[in-house]
Amino acid sequence: MKYVVNLNGKAYEVEVEETQAVIMNVTDAPVAAAPVAPVAAPVAAPAAAPEAAPAPAAPAAPVAGGTNITAPMPGTILAVNTAAGSTVNAGDVLMILEAMKMENEIVAPCAGTVKQVLVSKGSTVETDAVLAVIG
Repeated sequence: MKYVVNLNGKAYEVEVEETQAVIMNVTDAPVAAAPVAPVAAPVAAPAAAPEAAPAPAAPAAPVAGGTNITAPMPGTILAVNTAAGSTVNAGDVLMILEAMKMENEIVAPCAGTVKQVLVSKGSTVETDAVLAVIG
């Protein structure tokens, strides 16, 4: 018989075999015993949780006196299409942010010169993280 056993939130499938037990008495004459209740097979303990990755280095602080371009949601930067010192127009695509398996264009809200780019390709960002500054 097969059973599913839940242990620490993880499901394990176990197989139990039913047998007839024979009990020997003092005179060594076999005596039929009542059927034995099935016993679950030993279940391997779950593997230890992997160690947490070290925290990423803190990004540089944004410069004052400009328009901060922030992440609208958490995700990963797939591409950075601008650099510090570049001139951009309102609506130019500054970078691509992947979130929930979708590519989101991060566009310049205004025209100006990029003062600072605080992320690079492959960076993981949280909601409202400053990505770049336009001055």
